[in-house]
Amino acid sequence: MESVATAPGKTILFGEHSVVYDEPAIAGAVNKRAKIKISSAKNNYTTFKSYDLAFEAILDTRNSSYKLVRGKPGIIRYVLNALSKFHDHSPIDIELSLNLPIGSGLGSSAAVTVATIAALFDYHGTPFDKEYLANCAHGVELDVQGIASPLDTLVSTYGGLVYLSREKKIVHFDNHLEVPFVIGFTTKYSNTGKMVRNVRSLKERYPELIEPIIETMGKIANEGRVAILKNDVDKLANLMNFNQGLLDSLGVNTQELSRMVYIARKNGATGSKITGSGGGGSMIALCPNNPDKVANAINRFDNTIKVNFSKEGILLNGEETFYPRL
Repeated sequence: MESVATAPGKTILFGEHSVVYDEPAIAGAVNKRAKIKISSAKNNYTTFKSYDLAFEAILDTRNSSYKLVRGKPGIIRYVLNALSKFHDHSPIDIELSLNLPIGSGLGSSAAVTVATIAALFDYHGTPFDKEYLANCAHGVELDVQGIASPLDTLVSTYGGLVYLSREKKIVHFDNHLEVPFVIGFTTKYSNTGKMVRNVRSLKERYPELIEPIIETMGKIANEGRVAILKNDVDKLANLMNFNQGLLDSLGVNTQELSRMVYIARKNGATGSKITGSGGGGSMIALCPNNPDKVANAINRFDNTIKVNFSKEGILLNGEETFYPRL
């Protein structure tokens, strides 16, 4: 028996960190995905391996522990947590394929988590829909990170370009941004949980200063929604630049991210900002004129990928067909 699920990564346009405090956010699924294949075990124990990440581990799902055969643990914690919740502990073989850089702010952990849970549900014949899947995946991220926004798992599950309201309601955009983006990422990985905790600590120490910043970031997200609906690219670029200044004030910027942000602007990007939790990871640049020039300039010091927004969310055995929940 075999089950295969794939889920997209994401990029955040607006709402990093502020979404944790119930402010709105805008994010889009990208055409880079995580693929999880679950099959009956060849041995009497559970294995988890990835050729892309060069690791292999033997998992003890009952005790949520593992023995590392090779590589670094990283993403294993998310898979183990999902298995402890949604698997019957029978031996299985799990294989991960990933064309998203780990720790880059592109939602790799959410994509892996969503794909893992969907594949498990299919393997066991468990009924589920997208809403239930997104909630389950968010629960895993909460367990692993301590505090986590639902945005990553929502986007990875549903796909498309979405607006997340203060009430955690998803509004899908009918129109998609046609202008090209360049995503730059560093070799310094970010730790989402750590960065979220750092901002929370800052907010607790200086609430009168940090709370207005978070509220303003929410207003920027709302203005961004209007700009997207009107296809106002100039306004969108300005909002990205405003947002970057606020993220910098929260202490989530790094020298590498700042370098990419300003190199992008110097070489023709009209808007550029951190995407994701910061502390490493990625930035996103709006490049209506010459994305290749921007990418080449960033590549002198760091790395870039070009992504398109993807309408597809979770795919189960290559399709968007699920068992209906009763």
